[in-house]
Amino acid sequence: MTKAFAVIEIVDLYKYYGERRAVGPLSFSIEAGEIVGLLGLNGAGKTTTLRILACDLLPSSGSVRVNGLDVVESPHEVRSLIGYLPDTPPLYGEMTVRAYLHFAARLRGLSKADADKRVPEVLEATALAEVQDQLIASLSHGYKQRVGIAQAIVHGPKLLVLDEPISGLDPVQIVEMRELLRSLKGEHTILLSSHILSEISETCDRLLVIRDGQIAATGTEAELSAKLIKNQRIDVTVRGDEEKAKDAAGAVPGVVSVEAIDATEGGEGVIALRIESEGDTREAVCRALVTAGLGLLEVRRGERELESVFLELAGAETTDGVSGGAKKKRAGKKGAKKTRAAAGEGDAGAKDAAAEKEDGSGT
Repeated sequence: MTKAFAVIEIVDLYKYYGERRAVGPLSFSIEAGEIVGLLGLNGAGKTTTLRILACDLLPSSGSVRVNGLDVVESPHEVRSLIGYLPDTPPLYGEMTVRAYLHFAARLRGLSKADADKRVPEVLEATALAEVQDQLIASLSHGYKQRVGIAQAIVHGPKLLVLDEPISGLDPVQIVEMRELLRSLKGEHTILLSSHILSEISETCDRLLVIRDGQIAATGTEAELSAKLIKNQRIDVTVRGDEEKAKDAAGAVPGVVSVEAIDATEGGEGVIALRIESEGDTREAVCRALVTAGLGLLEVRRGERELESVFLELAGAETTDGVSGGAKKKRAGKKGAKKTRAAAGEGDAGAKDAAAEKEDGSGT
């Protein structure tokens, strides 16, 4: 079997701002034709990683290759292969959409004749034809995001690097953007970051969760959920007595918990149960409920939402203000925290963060 070609290949990437580590050690690869979502909390290292890929920042160490070319040794060649949309699109408000895209195409090395041919194709692909003669400053945020993507694809790059392309869009615009990104899949390999987790799941083939500058997990939503779920969950809807149903389901070997939840359908005597068990107990639970004289209306496998999976993988704070990872480390860090406070490291860290913000190198 022929091995798929890696359009992006990152090995042991590190990026430091002074003594502060923003990214690293970071390693991952993306194959041709994939749409991959990069997920992470603010400050996790997403933007820094994308800027290095786009040859906008130099790595401190490690190897970063795009289509086999090293971003340090061949930055100009790499830039010609990439379409980059930063979190703030590089737009000129006083230009019309068509004039701007023609300008972007010429900057990317297209001849006037090629630009004249390519721009109408891009306007059509990004649904901008109807506003092509309007000033960019007059456009809505959603249309400006489309223009940003249009300038990224105008030269026909192999790789699209999109930083928060869905940020700030309303629900209708989000659906339109999702369809646009999907339409680009066959033609381009796409790496995008976003905080809108449900949309990332809808759009991407797989996900990379980044935490503290490192990959915390990778896979599809189902694969990420499976890594964290210890017990399998099924939701069952029956007609009959609630306590009788709970007793019947709870008696099945392997079932560890049974709780009543809101039923998806109404009607007299209709109840819903959420059952967690060790292994797949659907058949046994259904048999037990029917044997107990209850009317079985529906059974479905419960799935963990992407948001909860992401928050756990990314180390986000829980309701008590402490992340899952922090809870495990908190006891061992109490003494170290006091030492750091005495040494004034908190102030030094704040100064590093302020310096990074000032020079525009946020993660």
